[in-house]
Amino acid sequence: MATVSVRYIVDDVDAAIAFYRDHLGFTEVMHPAPAFAMLARGDLRLALSAPGGGPGGGQAMPDGRVPEPGGWNRFALQVDDLDTVVARLRADGVPFRSEIIEGIGGRQALVDDPAGNPVELFQPTRAEARLG
Repeated sequence: MATVSVRYIVDDVDAAIAFYRDHLGFTEVMHPAPAFAMLARGDLRLALSAPGGGPGGGQAMPDGRVPEPGGWNRFALQVDDLDTVVARLRADGVPFRSEIIEGIGGRQALVDDPAGNPVELFQPTRAEARLG
């Protein structure tokens, strides 16, 4: 059972499902409506909502603002070999926001999903930086 849930606003739910499933190892939990799907990977549940779509996470706020994809907030997926994962995703045509960045506790690269939401691929270089 998932212990963390993240919602991303995406322009095309079907394209987002394919991206997360085919490139990042998520499984589809449910897709009960065109504007919503739920995916999972380990302890992470990823809710995908189309903006402005009916009731739920994509609906307009009371002040009229409509949720939209993008920004810089993100979740991180731990990988064992960042160089190999980056090479595979680049070969698949996945867009990157960054080259590999060397940090204090690890290495990371940012990819964009089809709606422009970032996902951090993280390879720890210190034991205490491991995600699980």
